[in-house]
Amino acid sequence: MQRMDGWRERLGAGLKGLAMAGKNPWGGSGGSGDDGTPGNDGEGGGSDSSGPRNPWLPGGGEPGKRRSASIEDIFKSRGPEGPRRSGGGGGQGGGGFRFPERPGGKSWVPVIIGGVALVWVAVTSVHFVQPGEQAVVTWLGGKYSHEFESGTNFTAPWPIHMVEKENVTQVRLEEVPGTKTEKLILTGDQNLVDLSYLIRWNISDLTLYKYQLSDPRNALLEIGEAAMRAAVARQDLDSVLTGAGRAEIEQDVRTAMQARLDAYRSGISVQGIEINKVDPPSRVEEAFKDVSSAQQDADANINRARAVAQQVLARAQGDASEFNDIYEEYKLAPEVTRRRLYYETMEQILSKTDKTIVESGNVTPYLPLPELKRRAQAQPQAQGQ
Repeated sequence: MQRMDGWRERLGAGLKGLAMAGKNPWGGSGGSGDDGTPGNDGEGGGSDSSGPRNPWLPGGGEPGKRRSASIEDIFKSRGPEGPRRSGGGGGQGGGGFRFPERPGGKSWVPVIIGGVALVWVAVTSVHFVQPGEQAVVTWLGGKYSHEFESGTNFTAPWPIHMVEKENVTQVRLEEVPGTKTEKLILTGDQNLVDLSYLIRWNISDLTLYKYQLSDPRNALLEIGEAAMRAAVARQDLDSVLTGAGRAEIEQDVRTAMQARLDAYRSGISVQGIEINKVDPPSRVEEAFKDVSSAQQDADANINRARAVAQQVLARAQGDASEFNDIYEEYKLAPEVTRRRLYYETMEQILSKTDKTIVESGNVTPYLPLPELKRRAQAQPQAQGQ
């Protein structure tokens, strides 16, 4: 349509120019001839065989002959890139690109197409499955066909057979609830903790993993959260925070998750659960720190009291043992043991007093020997000053 519009515009411009110049493109410049065509300047009505040629005939036509241009002549005079030009190299202005031919004049196109097809079949039919990988083969990308183990395997070319490979020995990690995200879980004593944990898992059966569940990873996360909440609900706050119950929680979660995933035939194996963080909720963290500090002080006081009690108990046990030994000796010689106990007791008592008592009829009953000793020591010091 664009070419036709351009042709019409050029035709209108050419006719307008000729009309303004007073020239007739079909022959003379005026009048009418015998055949009804315009004449030559009104000087006679005969036809002028030597007049201008028809501009719509390619090549100018034969001299002396005039005829109307047909629509085929008009389109033959234009090529795909514009009007054809005569002359130079065969008379039609140079031809387009032509593919090289084989010896004998045959085309190379079938050979090239066959070679590409062979390469395509070779590339898409041979599959190398690495150790630790499994591959699933499907018909036309939809229906399950069979499964490949590690090694070199062959299938029909793509897209008849499509192969999906996965590493089934690689341990994958899922962090719940992710970084900078709070997950509050209720403990058995009705307290909340912010808990994050890590799930380590791998693929145990690639066929079940691909086709049994619509979203196996999301199912793994949902089952893990349900198992974790159930396990934490069986523990109190102190055991969860102090780590005493973490090992039990991790084992319970792993066992519960594996049982549920096997029931769903998910093709997933849970390798382990690891609790990363257990903190109080951020809104009550300061109050919880105060409570924790008070609890630590109470524990320290309890420990000190227990240490004192152990010391007193050990002393009492030692005294009791000593008494038992003395009693055994007393039973062997009561009089001697009684007298020895009396002397030892009086020695302990009198050694702590300043009074000295002497039992004699010719000596003063009270002799302040310690006082006299102190006075004797004080006199040399006073003389020295």
